[in-house]
Amino acid sequence: MAASEAKRVLLVIRHSPYGSSLARASIDLALAAAAFDQDVSLLFLGDGVLQLCPDQQADAVGSRNLGRLLASLPLYDITQVYVDADAVTRYRLDLAAAPVTAQALDRQAISQLMGSHDHLVGF
Repeated sequence: MAASEAKRVLLVIRHSPYGSSLARASIDLALAAAAFDQDVSLLFLGDGVLQLCPDQQADAVGSRNLGRLLASLPLYDITQVYVDADAVTRYRLDLAAAPVTAQALDRQAISQLMGSHDHLVGF
């Protein structure tokens, strides 16, 4: 598919990393869409920003570490990663230590981001 035909897809991730399969499903969908040459961006909102916590001990809850999966996003040309600035502040998240580089956005910038994509997929 030519680059001009690729649809801009924004995956909006609202769920914490563990407790359900939705967090893992959202990342899997992002990787699959990127494999089919779609222009994929990720937006972590609310509890979803917890997926960006460094040094997660997923094996303590019998899960696989999502941080390692997130760190592989650039290998799939997924470099547009955004986070809810309010949630980052609320959870005192250090974005410099996150497994993937992410840009914090305020509510107005989030609204503009959503309007700039062809497809929104929420988790």
